[in-house]
Amino acid sequence: MHPPNSAEGQNPVEGFSRRGFIGQATVLAGAAAIPTTIAAPPAAAAPGALTEEAAALEATENLVTVDLKINGTVRKIRVDPRSTLLDTLRERLALTGTKKGCDRGQCGACTVHVDGRRVVSCLTLAAAADGHSVTTIEGLADGDELHPMQQAFIDHDGFQCGFCTPGQIMSAVALVKEGHAGSDDDIREFMSGNICRCSAYPNIVSAIKDGREATS
Repeated sequence: MHPPNSAEGQNPVEGFSRRGFIGQATVLAGAAAIPTTIAAPPAAAAPGALTEEAAALEATENLVTVDLKINGTVRKIRVDPRSTLLDTLRERLALTGTKKGCDRGQCGACTVHVDGRRVVSCLTLAAAADGHSVTTIEGLADGDELHPMQQAFIDHDGFQCGFCTPGQIMSAVALVKEGHAGSDDDIREFMSGNICRCSAYPNIVSAIKDGREATS
């Protein structure tokens, strides 16, 4: 039995129900869990500059110091001896034009030049590049003027999604210097280490032939 004029479960002294009390407590608990401030996103590092995390790592023990000439600029940085050149370029120096694809040396998306030779940077230790000259896709252009091979890829639509394009272009530039761009078959053979999952291969061949003529 309940007192007259009171609903089931109603407390006539307090003036509200148990259900109402639980609901109100839930709302207050949820409001308390909402953060009052939102942290500002970390500022993006300028290409070639040490990221904030990289700067913090400089003081870490068990690192090695390497001197890398990146796109014409000598950089002295401390890295984990196990760090790949790819991760060093992307995560330490904010040069994200070099892409991480398979991370197993099979797709060619991470191709860069070391002393003018093309290498897959995911299988190259940063420490192994100590004292050497490294060129990435960011270093091909002359200011605002694109490298002829870059322009050729644009003119011939040598890409679709564009993810593999930096590695394709870096391999294509080296291919011409190696003298392996004499025929379509040669180009296909010596570019076989660079995979385009969009299958833009015919346009890539045309772009390399055009870039070859522009640089010869």
